[in-house]
Amino acid sequence: MTHARLLLLCAAVVAALSIPSCMRVPDRMPPSAARSAAAPDSFLVEFETTKGVFVVKAHRVWSPEGVDRLYELAEAGVHGNVPIFRMLPGKLVQFGLTGDSTIDAAWEARGIADEPVLVGNVRGRMSFARAGARTRSAQLFINLRNNSPRYDTANAQGVVGYPPIAEVVHGLDVLDSLEGKYGNAPSEFQDSISARGLPWLDAKFPGLDRIVRTRLRAK
Repeated sequence: MTHARLLLLCAAVVAALSIPSCMRVPDRMPPSAARSAAAPDSFLVEFETTKGVFVVKAHRVWSPEGVDRLYELAEAGVHGNVPIFRMLPGKLVQFGLTGDSTIDAAWEARGIADEPVLVGNVRGRMSFARAGARTRSAQLFINLRNNSPRYDTANAQGVVGYPPIAEVVHGLDVLDSLEGKYGNAPSEFQDSISARGLPWLDAKFPGLDRIVRTRLRAK
């Protein structure tokens, strides 16, 4: 084999090995251990949806545990290609289920500690959904109206309120435009969304919007 042909063969091998690495989908599973480093005091997360882009600014002082988890989710790309399964026009929008029961269960098992509500759930603010103690995990909602003080003081199994973690700084109109014809109905099938996947959800509730991808940005 000539030197030139050997060089071409080596280049082809390197290229073949590089393609899968470049195309690798981020691992959306939580790490085996809890995140050790705190998130920055403030940062931006860009959410690309099927209707456009919105951006939230996180404030760690509002909810340190919640903001650290948001940063962790954004780093892992968990909210990429996820359905916006709850849209109550003029009230709230919710997402966070991946359609993969293994991923959803893994994050649910790592619920974060509860925290007090320090700022109100007014229009544009983002909070974690929860259903009791240490159940904030990966599901998020955004207030489309002033839901304060109701969401600040709601009591579920002894846990009071939904602590906001971030606020929309761009694209609130995008959130207002999301498909809302099904209202709360898809949210009543959360176990099925995880167990049966997104094709099942699309067949049962066609036309739901999605979060296409997320991206961490500097403040």
